[in-house]
Amino acid sequence: MTTHSAELIVDSSKIISNISHLKSLISSDSKFMFIVKSNAYGHSLKEIIKNLESYVDAFGVVRMEEAILVRKTTSKPILLMQGIYTEHEINIARENNIQVAIHKMSQFKFIGKDDNELGLWVKVNTGMNRLGLSHEELKEAYENGIISSDSVLMTHMACADNPDDPMNEMQINKFEKAFDIVERKTKRSICNSACLMNFPHLSFDWVRSGIAAYGGESKNLNLKTAMTFRAPIISIRKIRKGERVGYGGRKKASKDMRIAIVYAGYADGIPQTTIDGTKVLVNDKQAVIFGRVSMDLVSIDITNLPQVSENDLVSFWCEELPINEFSNNNGLISYELMTRISNRVKVKVI
Repeated sequence: MTTHSAELIVDSSKIISNISHLKSLISSDSKFMFIVKSNAYGHSLKEIIKNLESYVDAFGVVRMEEAILVRKTTSKPILLMQGIYTEHEINIARENNIQVAIHKMSQFKFIGKDDNELGLWVKVNTGMNRLGLSHEELKEAYENGIISSDSVLMTHMACADNPDDPMNEMQINKFEKAFDIVERKTKRSICNSACLMNFPHLSFDWVRSGIAAYGGESKNLNLKTAMTFRAPIISIRKIRKGERVGYGGRKKASKDMRIAIVYAGYADGIPQTTIDGTKVLVNDKQAVIFGRVSMDLVSIDITNLPQVSENDLVSFWCEELPINEFSNNNGLISYELMTRISNRVKVKVI
């Protein structure tokens, strides 16, 4: 069995640093919910919970299986952000002290009189038009006594990453109207990561941060990419001018070249659509991808890096080469890169 493998190194100290910076932007009265859905955005859920527990006020997930796993690791509040859909699920939530979000009227049928003590989050649609109660439905639920002062009124910002988008003001105004409907008696939460950074005055009672805490927000230079995704070079070869590389011979050498073959591919999490010229790091020097990504291999141009040898490690993203550089250059988002790392990649959390 080969010991060669792509590997993912997750640095908890960088996430802690990111969270500390994000907290410095918001009100000291606002609580910080750390979103750890999808295996902590690919950062290894169980280990991240253990390492970050003392730095946050609560954790947010979207699947019951994740919520149960988090509960086995921490006593901190947990929010199941997209709610419950069966009587069985609300019973599990009660048994494990998991707070739930409500985003449609039919979910209220599962909620008992004592569930407000569990922690009920009520999502209102302010214009994103995915999930959430209308103002009319919110009014009906409030008048029926389902929503109390222990509840949290929440919404989700669609365009907060662009502070000048007029949708932001529209959503903020609609959220204020929703707060008026519940007679301003509930707690409030509107800030996701982008909202937290661009509209910190809206931090209210709770902020919910995921991608920024992992360093995946490209517009804040104080945030650090927390994961290093790298793989070893397993072969180096010289090619002559005019020779082509990889499937489809997509890339042709414009001169005599030296290329390195890296032991990682789309089966590990590198998008097959990655374009030529995408930057990587080897021995702290930049190289570029040269040719189509295959299932197990990536070729890079090391013509100008004579000291590079077999077994040297190539980083596709890391603190020195932020994940956003890779995603932005390839028309992707950092979320996708983080969560597509496959289970054949060796993972180490430090």
